[in-house]
Amino acid sequence: MDQLHIWATYLIIAITIIAYASERFSLELVALSSLASILALFALFPFANGDITIAPDDLLMGFASPALATVLALLIVGQGLFATDAMDGVVKVISRIGGSSGFLAIAITLIVAGALSAVLNNTPVVVIFIPIVSLLAAQRNLSPASSLLPLSYISILGGMTTLIGSSTNLLAAGVAGDAGVKIGFFDITVPGLILATVGAIYVFAVVPLLFRSRDISRNKSGTGSGAQFIGEIRLGSEHPFIGMESTAGLFPQLRELMPRLILRGKEAIYPPFEDTVLAHGDKLVITATRQAFMRALAGGSASPASGQDNAEVSGTGPTVGYQVAETVVAPGSRHSGRTIRNAGIETSYGVEVIAILRKSRMNRIPFPEIRLEPGDTVLVGGSETQLQNLRANHDLLLLEWSAETVPQRRRAGIALTIFAAIVICAASGTIPIASAAIVGAFAMIATGCLTLQQAARAFDRQVFILVGASIAAAVALERTGGAMLLAEAVVNLLEGYGPVVLLSGFFAFIALMTNFLSNNAAAVLFTPVGIGIAKATGAPPEAFVAAVIFAANASFATPMGYQTNLMVMGPGNYRFFDFVKAGIPLVIIIWLTFSIVGPWYYGL
Repeated sequence: MDQLHIWATYLIIAITIIAYASERFSLELVALSSLASILALFALFPFANGDITIAPDDLLMGFASPALATVLALLIVGQGLFATDAMDGVVKVISRIGGSSGFLAIAITLIVAGALSAVLNNTPVVVIFIPIVSLLAAQRNLSPASSLLPLSYISILGGMTTLIGSSTNLLAAGVAGDAGVKIGFFDITVPGLILATVGAIYVFAVVPLLFRSRDISRNKSGTGSGAQFIGEIRLGSEHPFIGMESTAGLFPQLRELMPRLILRGKEAIYPPFEDTVLAHGDKLVITATRQAFMRALAGGSASPASGQDNAEVSGTGPTVGYQVAETVVAPGSRHSGRTIRNAGIETSYGVEVIAILRKSRMNRIPFPEIRLEPGDTVLVGGSETQLQNLRANHDLLLLEWSAETVPQRRRAGIALTIFAAIVICAASGTIPIASAAIVGAFAMIATGCLTLQQAARAFDRQVFILVGASIAAAVALERTGGAMLLAEAVVNLLEGYGPVVLLSGFFAFIALMTNFLSNNAAAVLFTPVGIGIAKATGAPPEAFVAAVIFAANASFATPMGYQTNLMVMGPGNYRFFDFVKAGIPLVIIIWLTFSIVGPWYYGL
């Protein structure tokens, strides 16, 4: 056993962990530094131990890992669900059940996700629920950070309760079966349920509080989620609003769209709207939030007005890749003082005017007759290229960070079909999950649910580099014998304390290692060790195999510890230390709980 390579690998991993936790450097920089150090170590000092060698190809295989390809492809698939509002119906059902309580709605969602994780692989389960939880959080004005990490943790805990809940369970059971120890489908269910229940109490009660002060995602332009824009909707011959009747002076069917004026030919109808029925040719001057305008655009019930009298809605929603962004009328702008109709915004820049926001009160006049003033926020729509044409403009200042793609709701059924096919193939084992995910990602783009630009933004560079670097460290630790050396040291240290203490210490060691090795690698590597310890001490081997299964799943303390952690990292805007502060207490809780439940259940 080569001590130089083992101790150098230990040192690199220790420095990497400290650098991650310090958050003084970006995750990408730390990961690349770690990878470069390991590559340099084994290039300058080649490793060979009998038939075991470590070549650069071995250290770089993480970048071609099926697990990494699966995570990145599923992120693209999830973006497809976002881009089509495919989960909107599910969110509405859960919202009705949860009532006005944001906590209850999200708690119900997480419980369902945990239950599904017991019978499905927890990775596709998290893909299903990321958009649902994100939408619920946005609707209830909650921080996504307080909900998405609990989703990952609950799915991992749920996956610990049956043999098929996680690939980790199946791998450990397979290795144990080769050694003559049979683990049945429900053999781990009783202790697994106890661990999952205790862990879930912590996840629901404590983890959201850790992120309660995290800024709630808002419109970065500064207008805020509740700012009221003014726009216009024109009722074409087949518009869905035609025939709506007013009730008590309002139109409750319009929900979040509030009419402030109805233009019918030369007649102006002001609120309250008594005995009014919307008809073909009406023009509705409305106030609504930016998100409400986007939903109306996506549903085909609104169309950019741009001051043109002949504009009518198509009824099918905007084209693929249509974006909405905020612009500000600059002081001294040539558009200042002109009406929206005559400002020439559409002809000059190719974008369409959707709505306008002004801090001061505006008179009730037709939308095209509103005169622009410096400081007005103008909501415009167009393709990404058309919006980018505004970047160098000094009359209409583009707030680039406010650009958002309008959902392609008419393709929601296609997105759901693609996603359902991925889940069914992965759950049934018909097609490997990596293959199903990549094919699904391609299908999302090919069918127009996503543009290439949207897919590229879903591809998380941080996840890609982090996984590749962590697998390089895991390969070095495993092949040099460093992981086994640590395991032997733990066993030797606890050998004289009896099987109960030995089982607890063995669990703690694997729970630590699984957060830096992959969970599957930990399961395969330490299952034979656990069986060997059981035979040497006369303890039931099932107890030590269960310890390996549960401990290898305790991947809560690092983002690279488990695929689902990586999947929520981007949407939740988490840092490395977020996983440390939320995950370490959960690892300790699961360890202490198993230290009590394991000896009781297995009769030690």
